[in-house]
Amino acid sequence: MANGKTSNYYKSNPTAAARRRKQQRAYNKTSAGLKIRTKANKLNRQLGTYGNRDGKDASHTGPNKGKLESPKRNRTRPRRNQKYA
Repeated sequence: MANGKTSNYYKSNPTAAARRRKQQRAYNKTSAGLKIRTKANKLNRQLGTYGNRDGKDASHTGPNKGKLESPKRNRTRPRRNQKYA
């Protein structure tokens, strides 16, 4: 599978990659980052895919509901101005 532009950029710019990882670590500790992570984990547990290494993502299709699909399909879908509670 070919890498995307962003992946290739960070592979060729290790200082930028380190800066991004540092920023992401800080964001994941905020209340907003924690909230996103806990909702994703809750949906993964409901769908029975949490920790079983099946290679599937929980696609958030609405508040407290979702479906299993491949990470590629889930992460490439445009999410402009969509809110998921």
